[in-house]
Amino acid sequence: MSTQMHDHIVKSYDDEQRRLLNETLRMGEMAASQLEAALDVVQRRDDRAAERIIANDEAIDALEQEVSHDVMKLALRGPMARDLREILAAIRIASDIERIGDYAANVAKRSTALNLSPPLPHVSGLHAIGTLAVQQVRDVLVAYRDNNVELAQRVRARDADLDVAYTALFRELLTYMMEDARSITPCTHLLFMAKNIERIGDHATNIAENVWFLVRGEEALPPREKRDDSSTTAAP
Repeated sequence: MSTQMHDHIVKSYDDEQRRLLNETLRMGEMAASQLEAALDVVQRRDDRAAERIIANDEAIDALEQEVSHDVMKLALRGPMARDLREILAAIRIASDIERIGDYAANVAKRSTALNLSPPLPHVSGLHAIGTLAVQQVRDVLVAYRDNNVELAQRVRARDADLDVAYTALFRELLTYMMEDARSITPCTHLLFMAKNIERIGDHATNIAENVWFLVRGEEALPPREKRDDSSTTAAP
């Protein structure tokens, strides 16, 4: 094979890898923006905007299909070990981002049901954990873009902060429901929305772990603290 032909093949492969990375990052930014928008419509009690967010989830799903297609094209090119890690990480990360988009759409869906009840003060607590989750998603996308293992590990470690905030809101809502039976329905919607946001944090953690895999291969991950004890929490 001539040097010119070899250089052309290498450049073509590099271009496809960059396209895959850019598609995945664009998908991630769309999911983060969806979550921000969902948190906004919860506060504004805007059913029409919530419907737009729900409809926009299809765009994230379509991008995941594009990523999967590009992954298959790269895999058929006979990549080396590092390239294989990039391909595997990309398809895992795209799957996590797709789930993040789904959870953001679920928050928007629940907001329309929540709006059938009078406003609750606990919406501010939901917004607080949602803001933490958005930052986790945005930071882990930067870590993926830059192959930044240290940032990925900080995202992974900060999931414990999101767990603590989620558990505190969980307890607060349970207490409120016990004190006022009329709040049970809207508080239940908030509980489901909070759980969706907590799961978004888990998917950001998954992405951080795939950044580690991408850069460090099979090297063991450091231990991680996890502090969501809502499953064993009883209202005081």
